[in-house]
Amino acid sequence: MRKLRILIADDQTLMRDGLRTILELEEDMEGVGTAENGKEACELTKALRPDLVIMDVKMPIMNGVAGTRWIKKHVPETNVLILTTYDTDENIIEALANGACGFLLKEMPGDKLVAAVREAAAGQTMLPSHVAAKLAARLRSLPDLPADEGPPGEDVPYFTNREKEIIRYMIRNYNNKEIAEALGLSEGTLKNYITVIYDKIGTRERLKAVSFLKKLFVGADPF
Repeated sequence: MRKLRILIADDQTLMRDGLRTILELEEDMEGVGTAENGKEACELTKALRPDLVIMDVKMPIMNGVAGTRWIKKHVPETNVLILTTYDTDENIIEALANGACGFLLKEMPGDKLVAAVREAAAGQTMLPSHVAAKLAARLRSLPDLPADEGPPGEDVPYFTNREKEIIRYMIRNYNNKEIAEALGLSEGTLKNYITVIYDKIGTRERLKAVSFLKKLFVGADPF
């Protein structure tokens, strides 16, 4: 059985070690490393390629928001779960807008934490309604994606406004169901749009498509 490979980033040694102990009690989970700040988390993620990073939102040197942004740009196949004390922290919304797949509360019981980690690994993380509403408002406030500005030397396809709305969610690693719900579309209609986007960029592989779209639309490296 392949184990879920997890990296834990928190500036408190007790929290890092405690989380690792809880997760490694599970037969299908493995702690592959720990980091005490966001920069170290990014470096270890690049080296170890874990399936999941549990990232504290408030850390020295580089915080969890910047760390999430870097990981989702450079190691997009790795999922990030934000670790926080309060679910009202506005940094959660920024981290989710930059690609985190969900968040964990530090006071969460061990069994619920393990279940949440499994859901995140399966792409099924659900957000509380008040957090989802704030995230939707944050994403609506983003400027239109500049489809006429792409990497030098590459042909840049034209995207309609609706396609750009979908791309905005794709590059933040939402799955099809979440995108459809956010935009009020059926999953079938959404798949048709995504097929058109794939055709425009010349690939049917999700990871390659998202990687290419991020090159077109995501900002500068925070390092």
